[in-house]
Amino acid sequence: MDKLSIIAVIAQLLFGARMLSQWLLSEKQKKVVTPLTFWWLSLSGSFVLFIYGYLRVDFPLMLGQVLAYIIYIRNLQIQKQWNILPKWTQLFVVGIPIAIVIYGYNNGKFDISALFSREEMPQWLLILGIVAQVLFTLRFVYQWFYAEKNKVATLPLGFWLFSFTGGLLSLAYFTLRTDYVMVISYGLGTFIYTRNIYLYFKSQ
Repeated sequence: MDKLSIIAVIAQLLFGARMLSQWLLSEKQKKVVTPLTFWWLSLSGSFVLFIYGYLRVDFPLMLGQVLAYIIYIRNLQIQKQWNILPKWTQLFVVGIPIAIVIYGYNNGKFDISALFSREEMPQWLLILGIVAQVLFTLRFVYQWFYAEKNKVATLPLGFWLFSFTGGLLSLAYFTLRTDYVMVISYGLGTFIYTRNIYLYFKSQ
């Protein structure tokens, strides 16, 4: 296993742990619930996956993580957990992705025209990846608005519907890119999203 695959595995273990903790707690209570660990593991996994996307030069993946990153932090703020971190840690967590984007841009790593004309990734596949990641990330945009309105960091039905749809498209994208670590992750994730939708309707 190469270094990139190890980074991807670490990210997916963090994401898997968040979904597993949420799923097991939901099964126990027979309804969809959201533990605090979900948001901490989400932020940690997103940080690692952003690094992976940068090293692999995977623009759709990086885009999805940047959008989600902000929402994870906001949910921790709503739960009054973000301020538990020391200021230097907050600056580190926020500053590293920004620094990577600035560095990549200034060193020619990110060239929008090149990204959309890479021979190893057809344009249609790049568009599929962007649509999949944006749709997958919209689940947290929906959840964010829901949390702001109700002042509670929970996961409503719309979150799981976006997760299921975006997850399937992402599964197709990473399958076509032969990224098997991500394929396994999204494959398992789709099962959990389906189960949560079932639990939601059953609890009603």
